[in-house]
Amino acid sequence: MKILHTADIHLGRQFNGIPLDEDQATILEQIAGALINSKADVLVIAGDIFDRPVPPETAVRQFNAFLSRIATETAAAVVIIAGNHDSAHRIEAMAIMPDKRRLLIRGAVALEEIPLLVPDAHGVVAFSGLPFSYEYAARECFSDETILNPEDVLKEQIAAARRHIPEGARWVVVAHAFIAGAMASDSERPLARVGGIETVSPEVFTGAHYVALGHLHRPQAVGAQHIRYSGSPLAFGFDEAGATKTMSVVEMNASGAVAIEEIPFKPRRSIRILRGKHAELLQAEPSTDFIKVILSDDAPVIDGMRRLRAVFPHACELIYERDQRAPDLKSLEGRTNTAAKPLDAVGDFLALVTGESMTEDEKKVITTTLHALQSAEGAA
Repeated sequence: MKILHTADIHLGRQFNGIPLDEDQATILEQIAGALINSKADVLVIAGDIFDRPVPPETAVRQFNAFLSRIATETAAAVVIIAGNHDSAHRIEAMAIMPDKRRLLIRGAVALEEIPLLVPDAHGVVAFSGLPFSYEYAARECFSDETILNPEDVLKEQIAAARRHIPEGARWVVVAHAFIAGAMASDSERPLARVGGIETVSPEVFTGAHYVALGHLHRPQAVGAQHIRYSGSPLAFGFDEAGATKTMSVVEMNASGAVAIEEIPFKPRRSIRILRGKHAELLQAEPSTDFIKVILSDDAPVIDGMRRLRAVFPHACELIYERDQRAPDLKSLEGRTNTAAKPLDAVGDFLALVTGESMTEDEKKVITTTLHALQSAEGAA
């Protein structure tokens, strides 16, 4: 059996105030193309279809059109769960495919998790979709006040799913969580209250042959090769500049062992960090990519961002390299508390601000100025 695993599409999101509608339309087109070309049997979207619980209508129409295309142009089954950015009720209302035997959409936590059973040449693969749930909703659902963190929630959901898996079936779990040991990005929203423990042990998924995860935006396996994040199709922060985004084609054999192929996305616009002098960057090849600029100019550039946007219309951030340098902190223990000489104090200040030592010409100008000030004080 072949499974196409993706997650964290975040339809309706913006990048530094710039709409991503066209970028995400390109991504949905590539997911549909990969599903058709790989002849995958099942499409899994592991949460965060939308960027917020009440997404723009354009985003809803975009996703409905995508699902309609999957229903009409492929024979693939579809498994979708709500993530922490989604509205559980909105996700569950999206059951628009006419053949319900091909569809599992899970929005809200449930006492009984009934799997979607998909047959292949070797038997049946059971897909359990475990939507993201906060602790308060899980406590009410399972009538258990001891549920205190995301791991407790998932343990209850796994137990609710496990009792419905047919004997001998291979088992795929779809979940939206932060698994301990995984690498996060700057753009993910925490899954627990401030000070709470949001990570979940990979041992929670014992017995599953493949775990299709959402929430973290970097593609990665965690705990074991069959416990995997597909990552988000798009990068949403400059900490992911240059990162390759992928979707995962998972091929499962008769015993439940999996082989994974990563298919890279080709975004309309990349996320890049450019370094250099302002005048040099103005001569660079124009680009519509999302750009963070780190200037190496010694002095502030007047109207720097506006001028750069003539070349890079989606330049989002501008900082100076000198501002990133942290001054060396040295221990004062054992030092004699003596006053610094004025010339030395000015030299230390210039080195801190510019990162360069005072030149001889600068030293002459400062010495002359200090001498003039001292003379004026003596005459007063």
